[in-house]
Amino acid sequence: MAKSSKETPLMKQYNQIKIKYPDALLLFRVGDFYETFGEDAVKTASILDIVLTSRNNAGERIELAGFPHHSINTYLPKLVKAGFRVAICDQLEDPKQTKTIVKRGVTELVTPGVALNDDILHSKTNNFLASVWFGKLTCGISFLDISTGEFLTSQGNISYIDKLLQNFKPSEILVAKNQKKEFLEHFGEDFHLFYLEDWIFKEEYAFQTLTGHFKTNSLKGFGIEELSEGILTAGSILFYLSETQHNKLQHITSIQRIVEDAYLWMDKFTIRNLELYNSSNTNAITLLDVIDKTTSPMGSRTLKRWLALPLKNLQKIKQRHQIVAYFIKHIDLLTKTKEFISKMGDLERLISKVATGKINPREVILMKNSLEMLPPIQQICQNSQNSDLKQLGDKLHLCRELVAQIKHTLNEEAPVSILKGNAIANGFSNELDELRALSHSGKSYLDKMLEREMLRTGISSLKIDNNNVFGYYIEVRNTHKDKVPNDWIRKQTLVSAERYITPELKEYEQKIFGAEEKIAQLQQEFFNKLVNDITEYITQIQSNAVLIGQLDCLCGFAILAIENNYHQPELNEDFYIKIIEGRHPVIEKQLPHGVPYIANDIFLDRKDQQICMITGPNMSGKSAILRQTALIVLLAQIGSFVPANEAHIGIVDKIFTRVGASDNISMGESTFMVEMNEAALILNNLSERSLVLLDEIGRGTSTYDGISIAWAIAEYLHEHPSKAKTLFATHYHELNEMSQQFERIKNLNVSVKELKDNVLFLRKLVPGGSAHSFGIHVAKMAGMPQFVIDKANKILKKLEATHTTEATSDTLKNTGKNDLQLSFFQMDDPLLEDIKQEILHTDINSLTPIEALMKLNEIKKLLSGK
Repeated sequence: MAKSSKETPLMKQYNQIKIKYPDALLLFRVGDFYETFGEDAVKTASILDIVLTSRNNAGERIELAGFPHHSINTYLPKLVKAGFRVAICDQLEDPKQTKTIVKRGVTELVTPGVALNDDILHSKTNNFLASVWFGKLTCGISFLDISTGEFLTSQGNISYIDKLLQNFKPSEILVAKNQKKEFLEHFGEDFHLFYLEDWIFKEEYAFQTLTGHFKTNSLKGFGIEELSEGILTAGSILFYLSETQHNKLQHITSIQRIVEDAYLWMDKFTIRNLELYNSSNTNAITLLDVIDKTTSPMGSRTLKRWLALPLKNLQKIKQRHQIVAYFIKHIDLLTKTKEFISKMGDLERLISKVATGKINPREVILMKNSLEMLPPIQQICQNSQNSDLKQLGDKLHLCRELVAQIKHTLNEEAPVSILKGNAIANGFSNELDELRALSHSGKSYLDKMLEREMLRTGISSLKIDNNNVFGYYIEVRNTHKDKVPNDWIRKQTLVSAERYITPELKEYEQKIFGAEEKIAQLQQEFFNKLVNDITEYITQIQSNAVLIGQLDCLCGFAILAIENNYHQPELNEDFYIKIIEGRHPVIEKQLPHGVPYIANDIFLDRKDQQICMITGPNMSGKSAILRQTALIVLLAQIGSFVPANEAHIGIVDKIFTRVGASDNISMGESTFMVEMNEAALILNNLSERSLVLLDEIGRGTSTYDGISIAWAIAEYLHEHPSKAKTLFATHYHELNEMSQQFERIKNLNVSVKELKDNVLFLRKLVPGGSAHSFGIHVAKMAGMPQFVIDKANKILKKLEATHTTEATSDTLKNTGKNDLQLSFFQMDDPLLEDIKQEILHTDINSLTPIEALMKLNEIKKLLSGK
């Protein structure tokens, strides 16, 4: 916005404040409105769909858009959700008390990642502000939800940081200005970013910021003293809160380390492919949608955290399973516990509002009512026969003194605003009670005065009212103004009436207004003291919120198991996975009523059946079987029962998936390149407890290339020392031949029943390989024109008669474990002969997986003549 050479005083003040917040929309309080000017007004009018007008600024017109100040909670969320930072500029003094322009200043800077407004926040989801720093050897990352006080930090490689960003989905990320390009290269443009000066990410500054906030001499007590990069990001977050005028942070009482080794590893592709809590498909049902049976916001957020960070600690997993089993056996206690939890408010966010000074009287009553649910919950836990449940109950802080204090201080039906209504309880203050009696009796006196004056003057339509300009007045309609007594003083003439005051009316007005002003002052003082006293309970209430969130989750798991016939899994330190009658938890909920889900068995170990090669037609359910295996393992390791009759699971430390052709063309990569990147990530990070799920590897390229790559990857997995358990779904039936050469590869297929002109998908997994893909049948089912179907059948018969399917199979039978010699390279062709020699003279034993894939890609280029 270009400045006028001559500015009005108001616009001069606006421009001076706007300069300090160039990256934010400035809501500028003018009287009863918040107004925006210039470019801010254009953006605001567009987002809020309000009128864009203009005002005069010393002869120049400037764009203007505004809304009433009392509508801030309606409009502010829309601006923030649109990704804007919003600076709220309020009047810092009463306009009546100054003869010059009223003093104004920014009282809060609301950003996507720093919000306390209930209309911006989602009760079931954390609203994280994140910070990322790229160090020389490792990256740092921190997350803070200012609305709950949760503060987390960690560090690791790029892939680990990417995974955490996918899991926590921060609303805003802080990045150093000189690392902007690096961030965008690695993590893309799907996040709201804010760039900070580089000096903020300095070790000494970050250390002093954190120790200053926590009032400690070191960070050892939090277990993060060795996370140098993590400390940098945590310090930058506290700096940012200060810059955005958020200085009341008593509820941020600690910082926790996300210990990478403590949780099951899933890369970002796996998180996306399994559709745990997000889906690229519109209106798709996610795993979280199905399993979330929590009744409190604390429980919902806890469940999402558990799903993002599944446990590897066998003891902790079994503790959760045992509590779930206890509640299933004692449904009456489960029902009571859920009922008490459902009556609780969001303790985490309520206590954060206390710390930040944003809480109102009605919310304090909600906090008190929530705390009153703790004693019966504690009694249920302590009286149980489960030791872990007893321990949980013992940890609850009942806060009885605080509950009593709130009861004594506030009315049960306290209003939202301390300035309106009787928020402070009767009997709390004698002075307040006397003033209320005076105010009430004063109003009664006015009613009696009105009655007396009506008798004296004979005017039956007299009315006593008040406004902010004249205070109390008597209103007389024009038809009766000739009856007005001489001692009345006229103050205002209206079209149809006259308004008068009397000495008696003014005397009682002063008493009433004086009493009401004093009442408001005392109520504010008493409420402020109460809120200040509540801050002494921040740690206890936060602890209660965490425990209730965990209990809510475990109760939810019990209800999930009861409603959906889930069973308790057996977890151990072995290396096998055995699932009997396993089902996909999401797909089974989407089937039409009465249609059963076809359950399947899966067995994987490192001795006899390490790799299951699953073939079958398209649409037969191969992908569902892969995904359900991963989801059953995942559910088991977050502490839930699972959709299977039996599940014996040796602890899994990593789940890798390569499912579907997730093209990344927007990043300049082809489908095949994305596929190879994901496959390479898997092959380079295998462990002996990994679960690998590969679906249609190699289909992003030509048939021979695809078969070659799929074979090579399967062989690599088989020969790798980790012997990672693998489900390998493929439409390359030639890969069935691998079971004859590799002892731990077994063939399975999803059975079908061939009818006269069609095929029936039975969706049952049976031993052996599948000989057909039935692709033309699928095309017919999709409604492909009959001409296309007939033509495809003719071409298929011709290809089957002339092509080398059997030759290809014979070739693969003769393929050595470490010497991929495909006989289709032995045709009488100089180019193919060259390629054959290239392969024969390559020392495969010395190749890394990535080099092997690159070699295959070179061969592909030779074959295609590029």
